[in-house]
Amino acid sequence: MAGREEMDFDVVIVGAGPAGLSAAIRLRQLALAMQRELSVCVVEKGSEVGAHILSGAVLEPRALNELLPDWKTLGAPLDVPAAHDEFRMLFKGGSLRFPTPPQMHNRGNYIVSLSNVCRWLGKHAESLGVQIFAGFPAADMIIENGRLAGIITGDFGVDKKGEKKSSYQPGIAIRAKVTLLAEGCRGSLSERVMRFFGLREGCDPQTYGIGIKELWEIDPKKHKQGSVMHTVGWPLDGSTYGGSFLYHLGNNQLSIGFVVGLDYENPWLDPFMEFQRFKTHPHIRRLLEGGKRICYGARALNEGGFQSIPKLSFSGGALIGASAGFMNVPKVKGTHTAMKSAMLAAEATFAHLTENRPLDSYESRLKESWVYEELSRVRNIRPGFKGGMWQGLVHAAIDTYILRGRAPWTLHHTPDYKSLKEASECAPIVYPRPDGKITFDRMSSVYLSATNHEENQPAHLRLKDPSLAVAYNLPHYGEPAQRYCPAGVYEIVQENGRPRFQINAQNCVHCKTCDIKDPLQNIVWTTPEGGGGPNYSGM
Repeated sequence: MAGREEMDFDVVIVGAGPAGLSAAIRLRQLALAMQRELSVCVVEKGSEVGAHILSGAVLEPRALNELLPDWKTLGAPLDVPAAHDEFRMLFKGGSLRFPTPPQMHNRGNYIVSLSNVCRWLGKHAESLGVQIFAGFPAADMIIENGRLAGIITGDFGVDKKGEKKSSYQPGIAIRAKVTLLAEGCRGSLSERVMRFFGLREGCDPQTYGIGIKELWEIDPKKHKQGSVMHTVGWPLDGSTYGGSFLYHLGNNQLSIGFVVGLDYENPWLDPFMEFQRFKTHPHIRRLLEGGKRICYGARALNEGGFQSIPKLSFSGGALIGASAGFMNVPKVKGTHTAMKSAMLAAEATFAHLTENRPLDSYESRLKESWVYEELSRVRNIRPGFKGGMWQGLVHAAIDTYILRGRAPWTLHHTPDYKSLKEASECAPIVYPRPDGKITFDRMSSVYLSATNHEENQPAHLRLKDPSLAVAYNLPHYGEPAQRYCPAGVYEIVQENGRPRFQINAQNCVHCKTCDIKDPLQNIVWTTPEGGGGPNYSGM
């Protein structure tokens, strides 16, 4: 490609999350065991490995045990065993403790910072000979004769008008025999690849939630290391899917977060403010009082499960981890399944490169694995909440305790962006003002995510039709982007007495919610200049 530096690898992996790094490690393990030359490269859009990684997280170590059985002696940052489970239904001003669903039992699991786990996996991958290029987003794909032949990283040094600055450097063309896409939920390149190769034909649409998380240091007297609590109910209404998590890490730290299903109907609902309101519940407030918030972040997560898994392999590559969508929603976990999918893809890739076996053996390997069985048995629980919380809880109990996940039917999904009702049909929601102690505003929150973008660059949040936000979304839905975005990226401002849709792209924490929830699918999330976005620490 004229004007671009080119690099060649046997395998390029897009994304240095748990799936991408597990694939890289497994490939190099196989190469070393078989004494075969195999070059593996990982490109990561964050400024460093772990910078864009956000999760609860309680980690089930099943896949890690298979990948690195000696992870304890290797110094993996899994230091806090889950010791106590609690499941509560919240009401305004009160709560009831319910029996913990079996999928939520966490004995044998670990409360972790997933960003730190990925940093550790990255170092181990490099020790095996993997090359990791952080700060290099995969902005485009190389297609040759209908085959994915690699990726092109984003250009550096382009100004807002699209003109080259003095610092301009064209992106690098990284060619590979196999490209594994491990971008995480709603990966921008993964979405393009799925459309190009028709990978979503024959499966349900993917569905999503928005997870918003804070990391706190709390009063040592209130801290219970290893304690895990999940809640449902207040402040969400009975028709909206969602709930919270509270995980007690070490060093008096508390991971607290709130998830709202993006199939919610009321366009006035604000997931960020629902999270802030949740923290005012007496059962939650007393835990946080006297503490200090130290980090904030948000990320979309896959909720479609078994019936939303696309075709996984295609000519020249495969989808792994959350790029495909392997989250077990009732477990509130997806890291173990993402890692296992990546390991299976790595084994299929190695067989493809060394024995000329078809790459689509990845799909058959997955169907024969515990991932397939695990996701199949919980496939009806999340869509069972379409009729509301109480109906969903009763359905989940029947599916779990009576049918044991073996119902002779499969419930199906509809796209999240189609769920909004007209604003005139819904009651506006009045949220209390943040107090700056327990509850906070968006801008102070974004500050704690250490989000940064080069300001003089093209906006990475693009509108297919710039007129639709004001002409259609505003009168019909009150322009919901200004509420569903957890970072204050979107605003309706008045200019000469008329409304104007403003995009504050520099605030973006890369959650991808706008790309999912916009009712006209008019917002397209693309990769900004490399290294931009949040810089999570301990998340």
